[in-house]
Amino acid sequence: MTLQEAPATAQESGPVTTGIYIGGTARETSDHLEIRDPADPSVVVGRAAAATTADAEEAVAAAKAAFPEWSARSPQDRAAAILEAISGLEEHRDADARVLAQENGKILPEASVDLLVFSIRTELAAALADEVEATVELPGPPVTTTVGYQPLGVVTIIVPFNWPVAILGASLPHALMAGNTVIVKPPPTCPLGTTRVVQRVAEKLPPGVLNVITGRDADMAPLIQSPDVAKVCFTGSVGGGAKIMELAAPSLTRVTLELGGNDPAIVLDDAVLDDDAFDRLFAAVYDTTGQICMNAKRIYVHRSRYEEVVAGLEARLGRTVLGHALEEGTTMGPLHSPKQKEFVESLVAEAKESGAEVREFGELPAGYPDGNFVRPSLVLDPKPDLRVVTEEQFGPTVPILPFETEEEAVAAANDTWGGLCGSVWTADKERANRVGSQLVCGFVFVNDHGATRLDLRAPFGGMKSSGVGREQGIEGVRDFQDTRSIGHLQL
Repeated sequence: MTLQEAPATAQESGPVTTGIYIGGTARETSDHLEIRDPADPSVVVGRAAAATTADAEEAVAAAKAAFPEWSARSPQDRAAAILEAISGLEEHRDADARVLAQENGKILPEASVDLLVFSIRTELAAALADEVEATVELPGPPVTTTVGYQPLGVVTIIVPFNWPVAILGASLPHALMAGNTVIVKPPPTCPLGTTRVVQRVAEKLPPGVLNVITGRDADMAPLIQSPDVAKVCFTGSVGGGAKIMELAAPSLTRVTLELGGNDPAIVLDDAVLDDDAFDRLFAAVYDTTGQICMNAKRIYVHRSRYEEVVAGLEARLGRTVLGHALEEGTTMGPLHSPKQKEFVESLVAEAKESGAEVREFGELPAGYPDGNFVRPSLVLDPKPDLRVVTEEQFGPTVPILPFETEEEAVAAANDTWGGLCGSVWTADKERANRVGSQLVCGFVFVNDHGATRLDLRAPFGGMKSSGVGREQGIEGVRDFQDTRSIGHLQL
């Protein structure tokens, strides 16, 4: 089947349709997933194929069949093929961004960046070609051993709804560069844009090297449980990651899990808080309506700067325009699902009932009475045991808590289940390193925070319940490889 172009708005031209792509062949299915607009659930954005369990088994078989030839290529050959495969994606970026914005709910500029980051991450992964098969020699006597790397086999990559294409870029090119073949499973509530991009790439690679399949989770078990799947890479919630581990355990299938976070931002007393800094802090909290795993979820502020931070964020929240993702002037879209809207509203209501001061901003947009819109808010000096502090909000609200000493701030920041990212805001590099090195997390930002600020060359992943394994960089390639040691006895 050919890929249908996106309508200019959700109401024009009819829904987008996508199929599955297995073993070099595009196919339709008899059943479909109906994808609705989070701003206006009466609008059907598109229909994605609902694959069967048999389709999932066929995808695994196709990837397995393609593995010997692909893994036998040199990393340089694989890099060249991957770069050729992503060439031309920019020609479809505007149309794909419209599809992604409509099905996801996030504003159009963010959808465009989502697609761009996929290409950037792929180019960075291809640039690692000379390191992929690097070896280390352990000299004798009596044994001289060469330690090298080998691919794993068939890899399943499961991506979430919030930044699906960009997140795919943190794993897919690294898995391919390592010599593996891949099956991509887009999110069932937001599959259209990801499927379009993956199919375009897959069409330029040898059949079976890259496959994409959409469907209901209950029908996708072979992508995790088949004995021919060597690894599953999953990005999503902590609960989802635990379920993936449980499903993968009987076959001892390896997993990489990039899960949720409860990221702290620590604003020290000497922080430079000019307009640019407040713009960065605001984006760190409210980008994608707060639905990013590495967003700042708790802001700890030295008491001497507390009112200043509140005022700086209030000024930006006062300019927030809630609306449809494609409407001109919209700065914040809806949450992706009614369930998440209900959860965020419950956190805010609980904070109000506890006596915490909650300041809400913006107006719910007219014309979308059933949309998943939530007014953005600040929760000021809440009790530290409230859920808005202890749980990942994944929405447009954030608690701001005062502290007196660095030690107090670090202890509070680390007192959580997660360990994905954190940030330190200070004018002193030595203080930044001292405080940052005490945070129990995988990545620490200084005077910044958030997905658009991440160094895409560096390994990324969480500690504690925020995940297992690393993505990006050569470490991300190594997560899709295993060592092979060859020892020569000196006779």
